[in-house]
Amino acid sequence: MNGKILIVEDEAKLANLLADYLRASGYEPFSLANGTEAVPWIREHKPDLVLLDLMLPGRDGMDICRDVRTFSQVPIIMVTAKVEEIDRLLGLELGADDYICKPFSPREVVARVKAVLRRTRDGKTIQAYGLVLDEHRYLATLHGHDLGLTAVEFKLLQVLAVSPGRIFGRQQLMEKIYADDRFVSDRTIDGHIKKLRRKLEAADPKARLIHSVYSVGYKFEPET
Repeated sequence: MNGKILIVEDEAKLANLLADYLRASGYEPFSLANGTEAVPWIREHKPDLVLLDLMLPGRDGMDICRDVRTFSQVPIIMVTAKVEEIDRLLGLELGADDYICKPFSPREVVARVKAVLRRTRDGKTIQAYGLVLDEHRYLATLHGHDLGLTAVEFKLLQVLAVSPGRIFGRQQLMEKIYADDRFVSDRTIDGHIKKLRRKLEAADPKARLIHSVYSVGYKFEPET
C-alpha cells in the first residue's frame, strides 16, 4: 500500500467513491462521518494524509485542522463546497497543505493526494542510537516506542539530532523552531528540553541523549 488516507466526509456516497478510487490507486482508505471522531483517530492511527471536509456534523474542518496542527504535521487537504470559504482557508493559515472545491472529479482528488504526498515525503527520516524521526509525519520513536512529541518538541529534537555533538545556543534553537519570529524567553527553550528529556527517559530510562553545556546551550550526544 502507498499509505493510509483518512477521509473525513459525512456524505456516505462521496466518501465511498473516494475510497474506491484511492484503493484502486494503491492507498488504504479509512472513512469517518463525524468531526468529533477525527482528532482521536488521527492521534491513534497516524494516517499518511487526511482528506478533511469543511462542513461536518459535530465539529467543523477548520477547528479539526487547528487542533491536529498542535501535535502533528500530517498532510491535510481541505474539501469545501463553499467557494467563499477559500480565502479564509488560505488567509487563516490553518496549516492545510491544499484545498479542493466540490463538485470535483475523484481522479482529481487522487492526483492531489499523490502530489501532496510526493511533496511532503521529500522530508528526511533520521535514525540514530535507536531514535527514529519521521519528518513528514512528525513522528519520533525511541527503540520503537512513540515519544508522543508536540510539533515544537519534534523540531527541537530534530535540530539537535541532525548534528550530534554540535552545541546549539538557546537563541539559535529559538530561531530554528519558531519560524514566525515570536518572542520567547530562554526559559521557554529550557522548559521544552526538560519535557523532551522526560519523554525520552520514559521510553528508555537509560537514555541520556540531550546534554546541557554550561552557560552555552545544548547538544545531542549519547553517553558512552
